Amino acid sequence: MPKRALIEKRPWLVASLVAGVSYWLAAKGHVPGLWLILWKGAGVALLAAYAWAHHPSRNAHLLALVMALGAVGDMVLELSFTSGAVAFLFGHLVAIALYLKHRRDNPTGSQKAAAVTTLIGVPLIAWQLSRAPDVALYALSLAGMAAAAWMSSFPRYRVGLGAMLFVVSDLLIFARMGPLAGSVIPDLLIWPLYYFGQFLICTGVIKTLRARGEFGAG
Repeated sequence: MPKRALIEKRPWLVASLVAGVSYWLAAKGHVPGLWLILWKGAGVALLAAYAWAHHPSRNAHLLALVMALGAVGDMVLELSFTSGAVAFLFGHLVAIALYLKHRRDNPTGSQKAAAVTTLIGVPLIAWQLSRAPDVALYALSLAGMAAAAWMSSFPRYRVGLGAMLFVVSDLLIFARMGPLAGSVIPDLLIWPLYYFGQFLICTGVIKTLRARGEFGAG
């Protein structure tokens, strides 16, 4: 789609991309704290607006709630790690409900194995990295979200991949508590993995719902 057409048809997506990419650059600068927190939340908040504003269906609005809770988590995380994690946890639960409504018919053995491995492996890795029970509990909801996305009828190489990028981003946060403390790797990768994971999830779900006739183009 030409750039001008993308801006005209999907301004929320364009605005989200601008906010998400520019935040990653701004975070390395000297933007005042409150403005940087709002900037951080804007990328995924605009994805929530995109899902809600132009897609009148319950499923799209559930997706908008997932994105909105993610945006709240992004901002609150800067003030309270635990409160931010709670916002994300609720977002994962809503996402699980959405994905379970759209379960894939007759998943293959490899798809089932990937989901089970994710469900078991992510909390175990989170525990090994952080040695914190509350982190492992949160990671269980994260793993449930990713496994449900992988087993859903939404495209695995958009929604499923986006969920896995989200998982890797969070695991890097946990690694920063332990083996990667002081490393520049988490600071470089956490945000782009997370933001583009959310972007893939949002656009993948909306594209699929549109193809199934839940709403028209927009």
